Amino acid sequence: MNAEAADIVVVGLGPAGSRAAAIAAKAGYRVVAVDRRLEAGRPVQCAEFVPAMIERDVPNITAVAQQKITRMLTFTEATDCEETPDFRGWMIDRAAFDRMLADEAANAGAACRYGTSVVAIDIDGTIHTSDGLAMKPRVLIGCDGPRSRVGAAIGQTNRALVDTRQLTAPLIVPHDATDIFLSADYRGGYGWLFPKGAVANIGVGVMMEDRRRLKPMLAALFASLSASRRIGTCPFALTGGAIPVGGRVGSTGRLGATQVLLAGDAAGLTNPVTGAGIASAVQSGALAGQAAADMLSGRSGALDDYDEELGDIFDAALSRALRRRQQVLTHYGDGRRPDAAALAEGWISSPNYWA
Repeated sequence: MNAEAADIVVVGLGPAGSRAAAIAAKAGYRVVAVDRRLEAGRPVQCAEFVPAMIERDVPNITAVAQQKITRMLTFTEATDCEETPDFRGWMIDRAAFDRMLADEAANAGAACRYGTSVVAIDIDGTIHTSDGLAMKPRVLIGCDGPRSRVGAAIGQTNRALVDTRQLTAPLIVPHDATDIFLSADYRGGYGWLFPKGAVANIGVGVMMEDRRRLKPMLAALFASLSASRRIGTCPFALTGGAIPVGGRVGSTGRLGATQVLLAGDAAGLTNPVTGAGIASAVQSGALAGQAAADMLSGRSGALDDYDEELGDIFDAALSRALRRRQQVLTHYGDGRRPDAAALAEGWISSPNYWA
């Protein structure tokens, strides 16, 4: 097996990995970033909503925006719709968004390699990839999603996941809100309709134990929205994937002499109620890249500071959301069917959960 030199290896070129690679490469370090996908952003496994506050970290977000969102509508069983005004954000072209960030990493000097999987990680920090290379970086940054191989290598895994399915369909009537559908049938999750210009993303997420029911649940939601003439009858672009909902995991570790950091979904930074995670991936990825550069420049304590900063930024909101999630799930555990009020209180009750 051939060996390759790299100061920093980033696994995953989603928003977290691209930001980490860009920041570290700009600092002058040799960065290799690998992704098992053949191109950045595809397949899309995302509802494609981002909060307006993401403009602080991605000033050019409008380059990939499809439409503005101004409010949120929440529908519960046998109750009227509840409106959350001043709920501002963007529906984006997620594939274009990921490409934009990956291009920034490449332009900064990172070697970005697609169609390349990590097949093994040794206890001394050596990374083996599907193209037959071995790398032993000084820093390894895991941005490889909810089932992170890098996280597993240091004993940090997301143990609570929901599964999702989503399809896209023509949007018959223009819409400026994200629609959330709460039902006792959607155990551990919810349904959604997110408008994106002339089309809309329609999906459902539930606990992993109920994943076998996702297909009929999504079909029923689609049929209802189609019957009410909100969307067309010909869906396309079926997608889906896992989302971590158990809160933040340990964000740093060590493999031999290799220091390890986790960011984005790999670090469990998605919101346990909503599953929102793009903004936190961008932010944590940038922090991970900077921490790696600082460590290599000789600043002691850089990785401890990274873990502490993630806690300062995310822990309070994640803990609140996790408590809400657990409160609602207790109703299922004792055999009760949560009523509409419990669902509305437990899920999607604060716009901040979408940050």
